[in-house]
Amino acid sequence: MATGITSFGELGQLGGFELTYPNKASREEVLRGQRAGTLIEYRPNPCEGNLFYGDNLPILRTLLFDREMRGKVDLVYIDPPFATGSRFESRKQSHAYSDNLRGAEFLEFLRARLILIHELLSGFGSLYLHLDSRMICEAKIILDEVFGADNFRAVITRRKSNPKNYTSKSYGNIADYILFYSKTSSYIWNRQATELTEDHLKEYRYVDEKGRRHMRVPLHAPGIRNGETGGEWKGMMPPPGKHWQYKPSTLDQLDADGHIHWSSSGNPRKKVYLDEHEGVSVQDIWMDFKDAHNQNIKITGYPTEKNPQLLERIVKASSNEGSLVMDCFAGSGTTLDVAGKLGRRWIGVDESYEAIATICQRFTKGTAKMGSFRDLAQPEVQESLLFEDEPRVFGLSIVDNLLEALKQQAHQADGHQPGAGRELSRLLGLLSYG
Repeated sequence: MATGITSFGELGQLGGFELTYPNKASREEVLRGQRAGTLIEYRPNPCEGNLFYGDNLPILRTLLFDREMRGKVDLVYIDPPFATGSRFESRKQSHAYSDNLRGAEFLEFLRARLILIHELLSGFGSLYLHLDSRMICEAKIILDEVFGADNFRAVITRRKSNPKNYTSKSYGNIADYILFYSKTSSYIWNRQATELTEDHLKEYRYVDEKGRRHMRVPLHAPGIRNGETGGEWKGMMPPPGKHWQYKPSTLDQLDADGHIHWSSSGNPRKKVYLDEHEGVSVQDIWMDFKDAHNQNIKITGYPTEKNPQLLERIVKASSNEGSLVMDCFAGSGTTLDVAGKLGRRWIGVDESYEAIATICQRFTKGTAKMGSFRDLAQPEVQESLLFEDEPRVFGLSIVDNLLEALKQQAHQADGHQPGAGRELSRLLGLLSYG
């Protein structure tokens, strides 16, 4: 648990204050820590992405010493363990990962990686950190320290499931949260919009002489102005305490173009046409990206797998084609898959054997309907994962140390439980290594 809050800390000057807790390392100590020496010679090649197996902390440090990486990542999305104290299994009942860190230990685990991510981000880069309600408040303070409070952009609330009929003395838990920060004020931003709802459409109740549906909105706004917008237009002054939204010359042009409606009492209002509407800007509550909730949704079977449409919105909003996108808690590979399909390059990191096997499976064979996964006791269970989902030519680059580590994992798995590593060995044979 955090032991208190102090002001004017090393990084707290950026956010105004910082959390203090036992064994909190300085920024310099985090940056100087152990690197993954076998990756020092790593260079990205022309394929879609690069996948690394191992602890992301030394791997991130190593990437900082690559001139093609440091300051070149435009978007990082991470969905780290949520400090639940739980063990997670795949739908094949294979161990995926353990979420054992709690309190201050979890915060320092997360903070060290955020410091390295901040260094890897470009000046146009953004971070999306996905957590649940357990540590979201503490993580917000840590991010204010590392990124600066001025670079906080949003806390997004995501509806993750259908309503639950809880019997405990609390409200149903159907939300988790995504903290959105940018590295600077000049970050990539591509406006995302949704279609107009029926309620919005009802507002466009007028039809002009050309048959165009429109709504009528005031031409003035709150606040007194001393310039042109606070003066007279067509013999009228703006209402008391308000000003014109446009300069008189602009209002004249709107009127000449027929974009102003004059009421019988001589009150002007601007026409806003339905056919020119670019959609409703996305807000910070996302209701449409629940996790898999019916048998027909296609998944990999990896626990805590996120909705691809959720990642599609994030990747589109905060990166461009050709941008480098990173997920260093890659899990099932959703971020990597979506980024690749949208024309982005990517870096994936995970220390879970099951995660790496799942990502390899995803890129070679796609995903399967949730209802297609069967119990391990059933025959031919491995074949249930072979439903093809728009397979494409994909150059998955796996560096040598990953290949060797995976082979060792498969061998060790077979030693403990005969046949356990067979699926990974089969997948390794499907891939082309670079």
